[in-house]
Amino acid sequence: MENLMPILIETLFGFFALFALTKVLGKTQIIQLTAFDFIAALVLGELVGNAIFDDQAGITEIAFAVIVAGIILYVTEIITQKYKGSRSLLEGKPSIVIYKGKLIKEEMKKNKLDINQLQHLLRAKDAFSISEVEYAILETDGTVSVMKKPVHQTTTKQDFNIAPKPVRLPTTLINDGEVLWDNLRESDLSEKWLEQELIKQNFNSVKEVFYAEWNEGKDELFVLPFTEKET
Repeated sequence: MENLMPILIETLFGFFALFALTKVLGKTQIIQLTAFDFIAALVLGELVGNAIFDDQAGITEIAFAVIVAGIILYVTEIITQKYKGSRSLLEGKPSIVIYKGKLIKEEMKKNKLDINQLQHLLRAKDAFSISEVEYAILETDGTVSVMKKPVHQTTTKQDFNIAPKPVRLPTTLINDGEVLWDNLRESDLSEKWLEQELIKQNFNSVKEVFYAEWNEGKDELFVLPFTEKET
């Protein structure tokens, strides 16, 4: 038992040190993995390596370390599910790196993303020129979501001699039954307007709404209710 405390301390230290490292390296270093998936893979890989090559590491010690790592990951998932405010810190949040055709250099710098990396990610989405892109969002797993300009979209308006309409980025207004006030204000919308839109779709309370999205080009709010199992 006396050997378990050092293992506990080292596992906790290693876990949070790796988490800090993923924040320093930026999202593109862990493509298609969340920060905690990346950490779990490294920690568990190291534990298996110790089990194979370290004669001093017994089954009890390795099992204890694995359990500690598992508990940390499990608790982290519970925290992000129950406390929405922790999600941006623990899971990160998407960053808009191209907005209305313009590069947002501050966001690129903050996410350790250079122009060559961005071009590579855009090419993976069939956008071979930055000039084709209206919006690009760097997701939390390091991938990029792309909305092309109307004239570069598949089956373009140009093909039918139709004047292209401006594209607008949808804005999330409600998530998990909670209003995202910053997004509401940035869209120049009011709480009263939101309440009226929900009433139109037979919702009496924000708590009944799982997700709501506003697009300036649409006639009404897009709303998804909680399912019966989730209410």
